[in-house]
Amino acid sequence: MMPDWLPEVAAAAIAAILAITLHEAAHGYAALWLGDDTAQRAGRISINPLRHVDMMGTIILPGVMVAGQLLAMGQVQGVFGWAKPVPVNIWQLRNPRWGMVLVAAAGPATNAVLAVIAALLAHLVFWGQGELGPEMTRFLLRFVGLSIMSNLVLGLFNLLPLPPLDGGRIMVGLLPRGPAMALARVEPYGILVVIMFLFILPMAVPAWDPMNLFLRNIVAPVFDFVLLTAGHGGGG
Repeated sequence: MMPDWLPEVAAAAIAAILAITLHEAAHGYAALWLGDDTAQRAGRISINPLRHVDMMGTIILPGVMVAGQLLAMGQVQGVFGWAKPVPVNIWQLRNPRWGMVLVAAAGPATNAVLAVIAALLAHLVFWGQGELGPEMTRFLLRFVGLSIMSNLVLGLFNLLPLPPLDGGRIMVGLLPRGPAMALARVEPYGILVVIMFLFILPMAVPAWDPMNLFLRNIVAPVFDFVLLTAGHGGGG
């Protein structure tokens, strides 16, 4: 007999893996299209998740989040993670400055498209639920909801203007040279800053919960907008 938690874990894992893998592959495809074949030569232009796995960001952190939510709530509300960054040599891009902006934007743009596609697929699930049966229908709708959530969390979080997040690299390309160079110098420490604000500081200051604020004030309204765009109505 299948454990009750297995479909929930499977839906969350598949949704997160697809969101992360296609996000990274989009960077590689964009770089190749704009003249840099570094990612292609490294074998990173691929939809094979194993080529993009980061032990902490793809396995440990999402696994802890799924386990914690199952224990606390009995279901998964969302998953956050990251993959190994796709290597890009900006000097091989035909226009290094604007090319890097487009390469960085490709990941979040792909997540936005995937979120809308997932919401549209829900129509097919509703249409075929008589043939699918209640258990498969329930599983597919959970997968759709978690796909929308995973793509929005990953895409929107990456738009934060802090290198090495995509939003930081976009800002480096858009700002004047002086501020751009200053922001670019933050990149080696960017992930440490993110970990400090999201995971370490909340343990020291219980009232500080930036992830909850991000989910409630940014992700949730966009989630509703995606449902509206796909013809489902809001309030999802």
